[in-house]
Amino acid sequence: MFDVDVPFFLPVWRRIAVVAVAVLWGLFEVSTGAMFWGLIFIGMGAIVGWRFTIADWDAVAKEEQDLE
Repeated sequence: MFDVDVPFFLPVWRRIAVVAVAVLWGLFEVSTGAMFWGLIFIGMGAIVGWRFTIADWDAVAKEEQDLE
């Protein structure tokens, strides 16, 4: 979908916020009866959460320092 190994996501709160917004929006969609969109957003939150978990944040931080 998109690259999550970027310096923008180095702070943990940003990663948590992205996953939380996607999952919460999915739950909102499910609560209003839009099951399809709810499952899409919950699935996107799960995928990006997994990608954040397996990303090598030490390498991203080192790469950002090398660019400065």
